[in-house]
Amino acid sequence: MKTTGNTIFISGGSAGIGLAIAKKLSDAGNQIIINGRNEARLQNALKELDNAVAIAGDLSLEADRIRIAEELKTNHPNLNIIINNAGSAFMNDLSNSENNAAEKAYQEINTNYISVIHFTSLVLPQLLEQEDSAIINISSIAVFRSNKFLPTYSASKAALHSYTQGLRDTFADNDKLNVYEVYPPLVNTEFSAEIGGANGIPASEVADELFLALEKDQFEVPVGDTKNIHNLINPITEQIPH
Repeated sequence: MKTTGNTIFISGGSAGIGLAIAKKLSDAGNQIIINGRNEARLQNALKELDNAVAIAGDLSLEADRIRIAEELKTNHPNLNIIINNAGSAFMNDLSNSENNAAEKAYQEINTNYISVIHFTSLVLPQLLEQEDSAIINISSIAVFRSNKFLPTYSASKAALHSYTQGLRDTFADNDKLNVYEVYPPLVNTEFSAEIGGANGIPASEVADELFLALEKDQFEVPVGDTKNIHNLINPITEQIPH
């Protein structure tokens, strides 16, 4: 996959992992389109980027997904990479019956899984018109093992993982579209502050690993501690017929 001269849409691109990826790819000579819900944060992020624009909107809302997909088609016809990075996560104590566990899980599933499927389907025809294109889904180390702090978040990312594998298999014979999955461990961002993110790796490390993977056409992208788990599990799952 070429790493320069692309037009790249990054959801959740105003902070954290999304902004780190935007910086890395912007510095490499790509046109960047960042997305987020907060206009002020988007404008602040643009100050750190070259050759970038912002599209405000909440991809967890169907109307916004449709509007953003139309704007990309109209104003950015050369779009050839989307990075589905926006996410939702809650500390979800399943032992507390008054914790609104189902409502939290619904929001996580909607943002981390259903919305990704719908938005991807909306922009897929545009991607398929390009000579070299990619769909990059940011999942998590949590796809391999849940825990008591993020049980429903982990489930939503496991769903995204399964969808990504199926999407990759669907286009396995298409040499113009590649499907990547990035597996960050705990990352030091505002998003993960509630679960001890200060102990995590810098977001720039995720961006660096993704960039190397694009250069090598490496579609599975484990980062940091996830590499140890991925190296154990991936050889087994690859034996399953697909």
